[in-house]
Amino acid sequence: MGTPEQPQCGFSNAVVQILRLHGVRDYAAYNVLDDPQLRQGIKDYSNWPTIPQVYLNGEFVGGCDILLQMHQNGDLVEELKKLGIRSALLDDTKDQDSK
Repeated sequence: MGTPEQPQCGFSNAVVQILRLHGVRDYAAYNVLDDPQLRQGIKDYSNWPTIPQVYLNGEFVGGCDILLQMHQNGDLVEELKKLGIRSALLDDTKDQDSK
């Protein structure tokens, strides 16, 4: 909830931070606090009761907890790769390996 520049909830902030860690800058975000119909509509659409909701290439992934789990186990790097996005974490690992 809120915006990527000003998340208004800890879970939304965590999602934004995870995406930033991976170097993902180009994504759509909607402030559902501004629109109660949108907030309820997205919950109905996904059959998922909480916000934020993360979609990759239009496919529902889950909420903050799922994205965090994907980040921790490496699945997010693989999912981003399928979309043609190279995770910035791969570059950080490469840089540290060369030191």
